[in-house]
Amino acid sequence: MYKVLFVCHGNICRSAMAEYVFKDYVKKHGYSELIHIESRATSTEEIGNPVYPNVRRILDKEGIPCDGHQAKRITYNDFNDFDIIIIFDDENKYSLNRMFGESDKIVLFTKFSKNYYNEEIDDPWYTRNFDITYKMIVDSEVGLLEYIIKIIQ
Repeated sequence: MYKVLFVCHGNICRSAMAEYVFKDYVKKHGYSELIHIESRATSTEEIGNPVYPNVRRILDKEGIPCDGHQAKRITYNDFNDFDIIIIFDDENKYSLNRMFGESDKIVLFTKFSKNYYNEEIDDPWYTRNFDITYKMIVDSEVGLLEYIIKIIQ
């Protein structure tokens, strides 16, 4: 089982959206039994909270369930247990590097994107542009799944 962890600041916007969007994508392509997907936060600010309402609106519109989500903070066990940790911006990388040290398993999500290669996915909590966040996540998930398939096959 290949384990993917999405990590952002609060685990209610970007990482939560990416978790559920990628789970849906992986399921539709028949890899659910081979790929485990979760998400976490670098901060404690939103621990226990559900996905942000604007994220839920987009996921509901796309028919992607996110019921039961509760924001969680990343732990040392998470860092060690997951094969790849997907981040969204330099702040996420800085936070993880301070917590765990530098690691090749920490990867910017848009490294896998065709249209937004190596761009940061801004926090929609601040930008209020949840649709752009969704678009960038969907664009990046294709390359991420292709990358994982090469590893697990």
